[in-house]
Amino acid sequence: MSSKAQVAANRANAQLSTGPKSEEGKAKSSLNAVKTGLTGRTVLLPTDDASAYEAHIARFFKEWDPATDAERALVQSLADTEWRLLRIPSLEAGIYALGRLEFADKFAHEEEQAVRKSLIEAQVFLTYRRDLNNLSIQESRLRRQRENDTAELKELQEQRRREHDRQLRQAVALYKEFKGNGSMLDPEEFGFEFSIEEIEESVARMEARNARSQYPDYLAQDIQEQLENERLALKKAA
Repeated sequence: MSSKAQVAANRANAQLSTGPKSEEGKAKSSLNAVKTGLTGRTVLLPTDDASAYEAHIARFFKEWDPATDAERALVQSLADTEWRLLRIPSLEAGIYALGRLEFADKFAHEEEQAVRKSLIEAQVFLTYRRDLNNLSIQESRLRRQRENDTAELKELQEQRRREHDRQLRQAVALYKEFKGNGSMLDPEEFGFEFSIEEIEESVARMEARNARSQYPDYLAQDIQEQLENERLALKKAA
């Protein structure tokens, strides 16, 4: 997987610091991440779980199954963007945690605890409004990037599928031509990446579809159900 090098680099970056130990230190670290964890090349912060990040990347590669360098780069970008997006709620919580520590003694004259807590929350928001607004801006940017990368990746994979189908149709046509002349097609000779078994399977599927199209609808449905049952039986036996 092409992401291994990046995972290793991010893991090494995470080892540069063991992270804060106190609750106040952790809160300040989260606040610092508002400026450093959502932009730039650094994806994995010192407080992040490197193994969780690696598993996160692996899930994306398994889901999208990229086949080219361009696809792999987009999958990596998607995974990193999602990782940053998942960090935003904890960053927001870190801001409020820091603010609550900073203003813990404020509004001490207020006897109603619920009112006092609300006042502290309001003070935190007013004090760190710029940081909270920055989180919102970064979230919108990341969501747009995810949307754009997803669209580009889908288009690349659709182009690859169309090219695959086009070449397979060419291979099938040549296979039939060679077979009609009493010889066997060598796919590699014509630059095809398909095996002869894949080509023959495609020929069989095409012939089955053509055969079914010659029957009335009710018979075609029965044939389709029979073929599906046979396919399921073979799959179960395997």
